[in-house]
Amino acid sequence: MIYQIVIEKHAAKQLGKIKDPDYTRIKNTILDLAKNPRPEGAKKLKGRLGYRIRQGDYRIIYDIEDNILTVFILTAGHRKDVYE
Repeated sequence: MIYQIVIEKHAAKQLGKIKDPDYTRIKNTILDLAKNPRPEGAKKLKGRLGYRIRQGDYRIIYDIEDNILTVFILTAGHRKDVYE
C-alpha cells in the first residue's frame, strides 16, 4: 500500500529554510514514508501526537492515518528546535 504524503503549512515553511544537502536527504526520507510509514528507527512520541524519524541532526515529526492511507508531516527541523 502506498500512503499519500500531506505536508502541513508550518512544516513546509520549516523545510524551505533547510539548505542542501540536508534538504535533499530529508525530502527523500519523507518520500520513503509513503512506502513504509513506520520504518526502522521511527518512534512513537510520548506526550505528543505522532511519530518521529531522524535524519542526521534533523527530525521529522509526522502522524499516520491508516484508515485513509495518509501521512501528515507536522513539523521538520533541526533537533534543537523541533521539540519546542
